[in-house]
Amino acid sequence: MPAAPMPDLPERIAEVSRNTAETRISVRLNLDGTGQARLHTGIGFFDHMLEQLARHGLIDLEINCAGDLHIDGHHTVEDVGITLGQALARAVGDKRGIRRYGHAYVPLDEALSRVVVDFSGRPGLQLHVPFTAGRIGDFDTQLAGEFFQGFVNHAGVTLHIDNLRGVNAHHQCETVFKAFARALRAALERDPRSADAIASTKGCL
Repeated sequence: MPAAPMPDLPERIAEVSRNTAETRISVRLNLDGTGQARLHTGIGFFDHMLEQLARHGLIDLEINCAGDLHIDGHHTVEDVGITLGQALARAVGDKRGIRRYGHAYVPLDEALSRVVVDFSGRPGLQLHVPFTAGRIGDFDTQLAGEFFQGFVNHAGVTLHIDNLRGVNAHHQCETVFKAFARALRAALERDPRSADAIASTKGCL
C-alpha cells in the first residue's frame, strides 16, 4: 500500500537569544531551509564551520555573537553551542514524524570523519578527534569539544563523533562539521511512513 499522505506540518523555525556577562547571542534557524547562512561570531574559522552546518544540513541559520574575545574564544564557542542547541530543541518540538537517527561519513582529502546522532532526549557526547594541531587560524581546536558538549546538553541529543583519519587539522575539523550536518539532516527528515508517530516504543522522546 502507498504511504499515507503527510499531514499539514508546522514550520520548524525557532529564534533564541542568550545574554550573559560573557556573551550576547542570537540564533535563528529554519530546519526546513535551503542552507542559507548569516554568521558573525568574531572567530573566522568557527563561522566557516557553522556555514558547513547550514549548507550541508539544509538549515537556514543566522547567528550573531558578541563575546569576550579579548580573553579567548572559549565562552563564544561554548555559548553558541548552547544557544544553537536550545533553538534546535525548540524548532523540532515533540519530534513527531522525524526519523530520529542519522549518520554520515564525510571525507576531505586524507581526512575522514563519522558522526552518528540520536534525538533521544538524553544528552550524551562521545568525541574522538585527535587533532594534529592546537589551532586552526584563530580557532582553538580544544573548543570543538566545548561547542558539541554545549549543543548536546541543550538539544537533548546523543552524539558520537569519530575522526577516523586525518593529517591536516583543518580537514579533520571540516569533515567533523560536515558529517555532523549530514547526520542532523538525516535524523530530522520527516518520514512519510511515520508521519504522525514518534520513533520510540515509549511514545515520547
